Amino acid sequence: MAPLTERELSLLRDRIYSAPLVDGHTRSLVDHQTSSIPFLCGFEETEGHVRETPIHTLSFKRGLREIASHYGCNPSLKSIEAHRQAFTLERLYFKCLESSNMSAVLIDDSLPLDKTCSFDWHKSVFPNAFRILQIETLTENVFKEVVGNRDKCTFDDFVDRFMSTLKEYSKQVVALKSMAGYHGALDIDPQVAKSEAENAFKRCIQPCASICNAEKCLSDYIFLCGLKVATECGLPLQVHTGFTKRGSDLVLINPLHLCPVLEDQQFTKSRLVLLHASYPFLKEAAYLSNQYPQVYLDFGLAVTKFSFKGLFSAVNELLETAPLNKILFSTDAYAFPEAIFLGIKWAREVLLQVLQCTCASGDLYFDEALEAASDILGGNANNLYQLSHAPNDTLNQVSKETDPSSTNNHKTGVKYVRLLWSDSSGQRRCRVVPKERFEKVVKTHGVGLTTCCMGMSSHVDGPAKDCGLNAVGEIRILPDSESKWIIPWSLEEELTLVDMHMTPGSPWEYCPRSTLKRLSAVLQAEFGLVMKAGFESEFYILKPDPEAKLKWVGLDNSSYCSSLSFDAASDLLFEISAALSLMDVNVQQLHAEAGCGQYEISLNYEPCLKAADDVLILRETVKALVQRRRLLATFLPKLFPNDIGSGSHVHVSLWAGDKNVFQGDSSEASHYGISKIGQEFLAGVFHHLPSILAFTAPLPNSYDRIKPQTWSGAHYCWGRENREAPLRTSCPPGTDLGVVSNFELKSFDGCANPHLGLAAILAAGIDGMRRHMKLSEPIDNDPSLVEESLKLLPTSLDQSTRELEQNSVLKQLIGTSLVKCIIAVRQSEIEFYKKEGDVARMLAERY
Repeated sequence: MAPLTERELSLLRDRIYSAPLVDGHTRSLVDHQTSSIPFLCGFEETEGHVRETPIHTLSFKRGLREIASHYGCNPSLKSIEAHRQAFTLERLYFKCLESSNMSAVLIDDSLPLDKTCSFDWHKSVFPNAFRILQIETLTENVFKEVVGNRDKCTFDDFVDRFMSTLKEYSKQVVALKSMAGYHGALDIDPQVAKSEAENAFKRCIQPCASICNAEKCLSDYIFLCGLKVATECGLPLQVHTGFTKRGSDLVLINPLHLCPVLEDQQFTKSRLVLLHASYPFLKEAAYLSNQYPQVYLDFGLAVTKFSFKGLFSAVNELLETAPLNKILFSTDAYAFPEAIFLGIKWAREVLLQVLQCTCASGDLYFDEALEAASDILGGNANNLYQLSHAPNDTLNQVSKETDPSSTNNHKTGVKYVRLLWSDSSGQRRCRVVPKERFEKVVKTHGVGLTTCCMGMSSHVDGPAKDCGLNAVGEIRILPDSESKWIIPWSLEEELTLVDMHMTPGSPWEYCPRSTLKRLSAVLQAEFGLVMKAGFESEFYILKPDPEAKLKWVGLDNSSYCSSLSFDAASDLLFEISAALSLMDVNVQQLHAEAGCGQYEISLNYEPCLKAADDVLILRETVKALVQRRRLLATFLPKLFPNDIGSGSHVHVSLWAGDKNVFQGDSSEASHYGISKIGQEFLAGVFHHLPSILAFTAPLPNSYDRIKPQTWSGAHYCWGRENREAPLRTSCPPGTDLGVVSNFELKSFDGCANPHLGLAAILAAGIDGMRRHMKLSEPIDNDPSLVEESLKLLPTSLDQSTRELEQNSVLKQLIGTSLVKCIIAVRQSEIEFYKKEGDVARMLAERY
């Protein structure tokens, strides 16, 4: 049989890495920041005692390297431990499992560990968490209850209480579990006499005795009682096999000892899952699954104990005999999410190699291998544990191949809702309300907020002089039901953007989002068009330096698009990108910019309201996740006088349905590769550009960035693919030669309110189309080198604000009261920063 083709191998790999995965057996996580359990225990599975042996094993050495690579730190135990301490437990979990595509997890939470997280916590972070009940734990608890009065305690009392309690708990779990193979042996006698068990029980209730070390006849009897309940309730019984505790008789944990139980008529409809596939008795376990319909195999082979070759050999050996519909996956993880990360990663890698070999040897056709991959990783578990009918309120139909790793698919752990907006000065502000109050009150009636919230400047939390707003009056901030997500770095919290209303249903004239919505409606009603936009956000990532003037320095010193610079922050950038994806923000590109520690994230173009929302969420995400690393991110336009500034360039296009109508065609009306209506729109933006800067460059610091020959758009001109022009028509890959698809406004920075900035651009474009404005000739050279001297755009906030004061068209379209307020806020900024000295550090922290 020929090996798989490259395409077939690619499809098999895609199936294995995209198949919804069910972790059929893991233990509770602990709070790594407060627990006394050493990280090394995650490789050892001991309760606090660590031997030196694991650090010399192949599995440990490989695991350490792969965890370090995932974290972007040095491959040493010390470095990893230091790195993980910088994360909260939720963030650590998210970091380890953000790309796992895990759809469900079954948790045995019976193991007493220091600072164990509650099952409710696990339900809040895992897509779908289900409980496994360990029989031995319940046995100990019931025993303690019934032996309170040793003189009157009877064996029948104990058995009745045990069976009734187990049946009650069975309604709340998806499986039972027995540790018989770990504590003793698997040679269980299905005909064990009740009298023998009763006599053994009587010896257990003697002073200084315990049921934990019960005689074998009593242990067998309890196991059989548990199996009876599992069978009656339709639950599988997981049986710990293999990897027994030190000192046990290895011969007695051979799963073939279970044959008498499997042959017994009362257990013919039972379902037993052999955990760890009974290693080292893999062949015997595979044989049982082949011969007995009751037996299933879980290849949670305690990955932290196996080399990759060992894992490959073990799984390959199982497939030699075991039916494919009876093989299940689990991580068998312990205490720390890194163990789950390794378990999932290695299982997928091993399964890919094994199934590739089975196809090459002719044992499976390619389509059969695809089906086997889906079944082994999740499908078999869904069927066996009946997860689509499981007793869990958080279930989201895990059998459906949606994106189950998304934190926005499960919401039972949400306790708070963050209401986010951006004010006139471009600062992000929020209110947080309990989830219960949000659902009962806020969702419909909003939250009260002082009217002067839109009159505040960057330097003081009070209304600017002459802004028209003061301490009198209140508005309502109402959540937008279409813009609500679980916050990936704060899983107990949802984030929603808000609109400002005078009363619910009556938008406030000062509201940035409502203003952009209103102007978008004008564009649609008058011209049948939609404006789309996509932002390129530049920012610095800074690290502490007590010797520096700002006490912060760039993360690295590399150059533009440097791979070294990207590597310095790739782990963090990927974390940001993943978080944005979970909040429906589509990242197009990430790269290092020219400044020391400067980076850029480009977003997909979207209808202008979503584009503004997206960049607001991006700023929130970048600031939060960088701060969690004890670093500082800033979108401030000009942080370092002698380094590159940061912009938030925006690309704009016009659409009628699915057609980009900004770009030109072969008609005579098209010019410069732009359609007639596109020329008029761009001409309007060009005409009003000096006034638009009061919206898109809102701080005096903004103008320290906009300088000639810095690619920031200082001259009053436009150009074709001219990065020195403030307005640049763009021809991205895929656009026909000579045709442009959008224009870029470079004089837009990360301190601007994105909704107000786009509203100003939209208003200017509408005016251009209404008046059929003509577009001037482009400048196709460096404007500083053009023979005829070109006028500069406003070189200060004072100049752009004065331009806006005189612009009656933008006042009318955007709203007279709102523009008056913005002018007052800008004048407040001018007066304050004219008197202050070095304020870069304060602004860097706020923006």
